[in-house]
Amino acid sequence: MVEPGLIRSAQAGDREALITLLREIEPYVYRTAYYLLHNEQDAMDASQEALIRIYTKINSYEEKAQFKTWVQRIVTNIAIDKFRRTKPTVSIDEHSLVFNGEHNVEKEVLSAYAAQDIRAAIDRLPEHHRAVVVLRYLQDFSYNEIAESLNLPLNTVKSYLFRARQQLQTMLQDYEKGGVRG
Repeated sequence: MVEPGLIRSAQAGDREALITLLREIEPYVYRTAYYLLHNEQDAMDASQEALIRIYTKINSYEEKAQFKTWVQRIVTNIAIDKFRRTKPTVSIDEHSLVFNGEHNVEKEVLSAYAAQDIRAAIDRLPEHHRAVVVLRYLQDFSYNEIAESLNLPLNTVKSYLFRARQQLQTMLQDYEKGGVRG
């Protein structure tokens, strides 16, 4: 994700290195916030807050942990706190479809509904389950990286993922039967 030398330079007070570091991690920070909050404005706010926290706390980072897991822990905690404080909203822009003759409209509509239902099901998961699902399946973190990011034991991460998959399967069972929501 980020060169260790850049991190050390930023910690040593090199302002340019710190700015470069923040620019490099910004897309990852935003993506995590967006996956957890499902709202562009909230994700931007959470990302900005996380980047400011990283900026002010860069000297507290120790190389015992991977830098990306340290960053993800910060953004995940901020996003979860923000989610607790606000009710989730859905942007109309997220659900627009472009119809033209080159696309299979029926397939696109069904895919859009499926994606929307999957997002809604993930949103209905308990916070701790939602966080591990987002980090595992949307951010492609390993179990160990999730455990480190969320400061959880490895077996707890595995348990949360198992339970979350069970809950999602139950919530989305209509798709397994070939049906769609009405």
